[in-house]
Amino acid sequence: MKQGDIVKGRITNIKPYGAFVKINDEIDGLIHISEISDGYVRSIEDYLSVGEEVTLEVIKVEETKISLSYKSQNKKRRKKTESTEVVTGFKPFETQLPAWIEKYQKNKK
Repeated sequence: MKQGDIVKGRITNIKPYGAFVKINDEIDGLIHISEISDGYVRSIEDYLSVGEEVTLEVIKVEETKISLSYKSQNKKRRKKTESTEVVTGFKPFETQLPAWIEKYQKNKK
């Protein structure tokens, strides 16, 4: 196994600093929290779960340590922004108010 290889592994444990991965039932590696996503990662459990099989990239191999990257192989496309038209005034409020009142009265009973 060398840097740049793409491997499949199973998540075996999750800690606040990263996720441990078992590759080929013989080799253990670590996905550091900084290699989970390009954005801020509040909790690794938002991205990975124990037992999940994932595709990873080997980013560093030392004697007994293998560093892996999840984000390089699992990029999520960002949604395109849509333009919205802002309507001012009370027209939407006037049309929605009767429905809101009816819903409120049903829930009150």
